[in-house]
Amino acid sequence: MSTPSRQPTPGSRSSRLRKSSSRYSAAERAPQWLEKLNATAPGYGRVQFVETVPFGATLAVERYRLANGLEVLVCEDHSAPIVAYHTWFRVGSRHEREGKTGLAHLFEHLMFNEVEGRRAGEFDRLLEEAGAESNASTWLDWTQYNISVPRDQLGLVIGLEAERMWRLVLREPQVTSEKEVVANERRYRVEDDVEGSVSETLWATAFSRHAYRAPTIGWMEDIQGFTTEDCAEFYRTYYAPNNATVVVVGDVTAARLLPRIVAAYGEIAPSTLPLEDVQPEPPQLEERRREVIKPTATEKAVLGYHGPAFGDYDHPILSLLTEILFGGRASRLHQRLIRELEIASDVRAFVGPFKDPGLIEIFASAREGHRAEELLTVIDRELERVRDEPISEEEIERGRARFELGLLAGLETVDGKASTIGFHETLLGRPAAAFERLEAIRRTGASELRRVARRYFDRSRRSVILVRAQTSASEAA
Repeated sequence: MSTPSRQPTPGSRSSRLRKSSSRYSAAERAPQWLEKLNATAPGYGRVQFVETVPFGATLAVERYRLANGLEVLVCEDHSAPIVAYHTWFRVGSRHEREGKTGLAHLFEHLMFNEVEGRRAGEFDRLLEEAGAESNASTWLDWTQYNISVPRDQLGLVIGLEAERMWRLVLREPQVTSEKEVVANERRYRVEDDVEGSVSETLWATAFSRHAYRAPTIGWMEDIQGFTTEDCAEFYRTYYAPNNATVVVVGDVTAARLLPRIVAAYGEIAPSTLPLEDVQPEPPQLEERRREVIKPTATEKAVLGYHGPAFGDYDHPILSLLTEILFGGRASRLHQRLIRELEIASDVRAFVGPFKDPGLIEIFASAREGHRAEELLTVIDRELERVRDEPISEEEIERGRARFELGLLAGLETVDGKASTIGFHETLLGRPAAAFERLEAIRRTGASELRRVARRYFDRSRRSVILVRAQTSASEAA
């Protein structure tokens, strides 16, 4: 299992494709076989065909919905006898209450434990024997579970995933054991890791009210204070079919898949989902700056500018601008800080892909003998340039190429396709939105890039963490 840090790891829709592709005929015939399926479906298992969405030039995503609210997205890809089966729950650290931070992440661990009728460890053993690979991750807005499996073992996976959606066993020994696992993970990934701890400090500095200020892994005091009752309430509330999307990509057809889905999930009742109560972050009107001392050989500068939500119009434009400035060895800041001035060993940036407005994070590590302020001065100078001067078409094309390569590389496998579909569906409700973003990138020109630079790279709306090298044990922050 893995927990993403704040930095985790995504053509156009064509009427011609919609009319000509043979895979759409299956969706058009769906009512014929669905009628037969629904005639014998359990109470919550009746299936509705919703839509077919083009996914790139040659694939499509078919959307179905069970009576209990479970969304099922199917993308046929018969290039190999493999199927990716992902389950995305619309719950992450943003849904936690104060004093209960880290509960979503703890639950990711608990989901691999005992299920009614199956002992702890049997879930993993059965998948290993079937030749499957499984993992999971939790972030600010979602939790997802992914399994890649040979086609002939898909039935096993469907049954196992359905079982742990509603038959998970939550007992004191398991909860206590997993709490200690997560506490150790926090020590390793945050408290004993310079970048992890500084990232946590940055977000807690930049956000004063919104739930994004708390780390996904949770504060240590909260982790140690979880009870079995906390976990049971969380499970009953959020691990429900009407809060989940199942994404199935690979060597499968909807007509053969849906009867199995109905048999496995059709008796699971929906939950009453609470009204989300996320407080909006008030505008930041002046720079916030902190200095911390860490066990690092050289100083670092970490910046966080308030940025747009993933679904905002400006997000892909800002992503392209960040690629031009920080992406790869040909980027402006890599050339300036590392190659020309030779004052940095590393520089990178990241635009948060979150449901609500997040941060544009910039990280730079100084070379020995140089100060964090030197890095900050150069970064500020380059950000001023993009606010004042148009970016060349050559730089824009290079940024576009890197963006497109990143998208296409993520779609090489059925697991990558399922991740892309599930991510965009969970955040935006549009499983093929990755290609919409690509089209937006292709349309973006110098004037749009300058506009977003002026809007978001505002020093009064940023937080800065200057990391000093620790010289003695007593100095650790």
